[in-house]
Amino acid sequence: MSMWIWVLVAALLAYLTKLLGYLVPAKVLANPRMSRVAGTLTIGLLASLTVVNAAATGTAVVLDARAGALAAAAVALWFKAPFLLVVLVGALAAAGLRLLGWP
Repeated sequence: MSMWIWVLVAALLAYLTKLLGYLVPAKVLANPRMSRVAGTLTIGLLASLTVVNAAATGTAVVLDARAGALAAAAVALWFKAPFLLVVLVGALAAAGLRLLGWP
C-alpha cells in the first residue's frame, strides 16, 4: 500500500474521532470529574511532548543544550515567572550552552 493511503486513513480516523465528540451527551460533559480528567490529560500530554522533544533525537536519548534549556525554564517556572520570560530564559540557556560548546 502507498503511504498516501495510510495518511488518508489516519486523517479519516482523526475526523471520525472528532465527530464522535459531538455525540457525547451534555450531561457527561457538565460533570466536574470530566473537567478534571480533561485538564489532567492535557497537562500530561503536554509534559510528555516536552520531554520527548527535549531528550530524544530519532530513536536515541541525548543530553544536549535542550536539556539545559528545559532545566532553566523549569527554574523560571518555579519562581513563577511570566510565560514569555520562561521561554526567553530557556532560549537564552540553550544559546549559552551551545556557545560554550555543549551540543
